Amino acid sequence: MLIGGFMEIMCLNGWGGKLHKYLLPYVQAASPEILCLQEVVHSPTSDKDWLTYRDGDHILQQRANFFRDVSRALPDHVAIFCPAAQGVLWDEDQSIPSQWGLATFVHKSVPIIGQVQDFVHKTFSPVGYGEHPRSRSAHGVRVYDYNSNRSISVTHMHGLRDLDGKMDTPERADQAQRLLDLSGRVSTPEDVRVICGDFNVEPESETLQILANAGFCELVTGHGFTSTRNSQYKKPGRFADYMMISDADVVQKFDLVYDPEVSDHCPLVLNI
Repeated sequence: MLIGGFMEIMCLNGWGGKLHKYLLPYVQAASPEILCLQEVVHSPTSDKDWLTYRDGDHILQQRANFFRDVSRALPDHVAIFCPAAQGVLWDEDQSIPSQWGLATFVHKSVPIIGQVQDFVHKTFSPVGYGEHPRSRSAHGVRVYDYNSNRSISVTHMHGLRDLDGKMDTPERADQAQRLLDLSGRVSTPEDVRVICGDFNVEPESETLQILANAGFCELVTGHGFTSTRNSQYKKPGRFADYMMISDADVVQKFDLVYDPEVSDHCPLVLNI
């Protein structure tokens, strides 16, 4: 929410809504002007609360209508869902069509004056989630901030998950360039530009270097944070999420939220 006239932008991988009972009251209380949410489940033909994701021995409970849940928690926001793929989740032995992707929520007091939605890897997969590395979408909004009398663009993605790890790959380099291009498509040279998301890379990655070479300042390591994960995450590799900005001078505050734990990722919170 607007604090002292600052616009708040939050970025979070929602972990498929696994901790929704903590996440929903958290985002409702925070009510950022812009919420960029990754790993969002949308199963419009089901009224179930939970469904099961099965990928070999990888089995996860998913909040069946996570997009609807967050939309209801933020009734004063415009909610935009951007699917990357439609596959199936399971209600015991019954398969349920379910879309997976990311979502952007913009407070209704903030005018949306531009949008872009596209893919940073592959394209929409309509008949299954696909082989790894899977389709990845991105979404950007351009809004007008009356408090600062300027336009701001915010573009986010959920980066490729490679089964071999978070190393640099040609696909990740191409993904970074596509994300940068999407940000450019929804922006003008005068805009403050924010690029964020769960990039699934390490701080020294080529992905971040490509964005830095384009003039973006990375805020997570730049503010001394040593992890974007919390105690819910049990694996090595403590970085995944990043927020980058084209003009570091407009940053009033940047923080990672370790408590409450609303996902296995920490919310990134920027005030500009």
